[in-house]
Amino acid sequence: MSSTTFASPDIGLRIRRLRLSQGLTQKEFAAALGIVQGFLSAVESGKKKPSNTLIIALCQLHGIRREWLLSGEGETTLAAAPRPSAPPTGVGTPLLKRISLTFPDIDPADIEDYLRLPGLPPGCYALRFEGDFMAPTIGDGDLVIFEPGQQWDNKDIVLVTNRWGEVIMRRLRLRGDEVYLAAENASYVPFRPDPETRTLGKVLAIWRKVKI
Repeated sequence: MSSTTFASPDIGLRIRRLRLSQGLTQKEFAAALGIVQGFLSAVESGKKKPSNTLIIALCQLHGIRREWLLSGEGETTLAAAPRPSAPPTGVGTPLLKRISLTFPDIDPADIEDYLRLPGLPPGCYALRFEGDFMAPTIGDGDLVIFEPGQQWDNKDIVLVTNRWGEVIMRRLRLRGDEVYLAAENASYVPFRPDPETRTLGKVLAIWRKVKI
């Protein structure tokens, strides 16, 4: 993990308070953050300091203000602003800059543009894909059209959250009664969703990035 940013000595107590407020054991809390229980125990007791990566994960996963986590000052959680829950009709498909943890609630500031694309049902969104996880099916810069919801079938490409709360795309595969999430790129290992994994939607169409 990366180096630790400045934090008051009692940051471990605030992390412990956050964990207990959610009724989680150290093992459960650590697993959701992608760290081992022993490290979390050392952080809570003040023997070790959390890294920048861990602080970011805590804030994103639990909606905690960074300022409170570092210093203990101010409000604990981020204020929730009123947000529209569905795309406005008649103006096209919203092209999102990102997908926040509050999805399907959308902050208008996260809408980059509106696209008019043929043959799509109402209520869809568009997103520019980044990375090589889904290559060659989806390339870096391609437009991905997806429909919000938790309905899926075997081999659908779905949008899910990983253990750090990030939104990723993976191919959903069923092996008997087991569910796996697999990248198209064979360099990445499939994984099983855990209880905290959220399914946010499924991909309906892919519009290739045009090379000029």
